[in-house]
Amino acid sequence: MHIIGITGGTGAGKTSAVNALQTLGIQALDCDAIYHEMLADNAEMRAGIEAQFNNVSTDGKIDRRRLGEIVWCDPNALHKLNTITHKFMCIEIEKRISTLKAQGVKIIAIDAIALIESGQGKKCDIVVGIIAPLEKRLSRIIKRDDLTKEHALMRINAQQPESFYRGNCDYILENPYDTQAEFEQKCTEFFTKYISRLN
Repeated sequence: MHIIGITGGTGAGKTSAVNALQTLGIQALDCDAIYHEMLADNAEMRAGIEAQFNNVSTDGKIDRRRLGEIVWCDPNALHKLNTITHKFMCIEIEKRISTLKAQGVKIIAIDAIALIESGQGKKCDIVVGIIAPLEKRLSRIIKRDDLTKEHALMRINAQQPESFYRGNCDYILENPYDTQAEFEQKCTEFFTKYISRLN
């Protein structure tokens, strides 16, 4: 099985890259979506978060916005959260990869902000970093997540800088575009060429 890793900060355009791959018939494991599933379904991970952070759950459900308010402004708190969640996420991703491999799937993608930091990048044959200008990222996540500019900037600053992706990824795709369709087209062209070389 050939595994393509997709990573980059929030608002950079990872979703567009994944959409391009799916258009080409490549299934992607969305680690953010899987994390949200596990917050609801994995009692052990949820208990670990509740033990580390006070007042982040109501009736057994994690309040993601409240948790985000804690970790986005405190690097130490974010590190503690990642220490808890990465362990469970790695196990779950490995299970899903094994299932797809058993089904005969030849190429998949893993989409994760913390692909490299969590160790997931080591599973990948290539890692593609998605980057974008700060103002573009800000406008996208303010609109997408209904955040103030201050909170959006706080979230971006809590993540890795552009230099991290340039230094740790095999390929970089830059997304300065005004529309999602423009960047998806660029990604489609890139992945079409890449996949053709695998055959």
